[in-house]
Amino acid sequence: ILEGSIKLGDNVSIGANNYLKDVAIGDNTTIEPFSHLCNATVGSDCNIGPYARLREGSTIEDGAKVGNFVETKKVTIGKGSKVNHLSYVGDATLGEDVNVGAGTITCNYDGVNKHQTIIGDNVFVGSNSALIAPITIESGSTIGAGSTINRLVEKETLALTRAPQKTYREWSRPTKLTKSPK
Repeated sequence: ILEGSIKLGDNVSIGANNYLKDVAIGDNTTIEPFSHLCNATVGSDCNIGPYARLREGSTIEDGAKVGNFVETKKVTIGKGSKVNHLSYVGDATLGEDVNVGAGTITCNYDGVNKHQTIIGDNVFVGSNSALIAPITIESGSTIGAGSTINRLVEKETLALTRAPQKTYREWSRPTKLTKSPK
């Protein structure tokens, strides 16, 4: 479904069951099936989807990838950057050649206000990470998988949060309550 103002570059491929409204898509970009793009700009040589949702204010720069089950809103994803799958990136700016692992979210809303996440160039964000805004992750940094990051990550450092794993031997798994006969 195409609605509103649609601008397509040369050699754009749009798969089945997509919804596009008020978008501009650059040359040689592929929109995989079941994607939803609204008020977004996608550069050249990009790959979007399948099952991607680009909401208002999403700018995807040349050579970037937004993969399956990724949602973006008010975001700039820099040249060559990848948010491959199962992630939410909102109110954020990602530099060039950033890799965002599966299950990563930018925690941009505190219940009252929206806050910004700034990610520099060449940052690697490990899977299942939560980035609590407002936050800056400087260029060349790595976020360890499973981390909750809530303050500045300095240039070319590793940041991770891990609670120690605990094992309880004297533990009983909960059981379902049985219904009493009437």
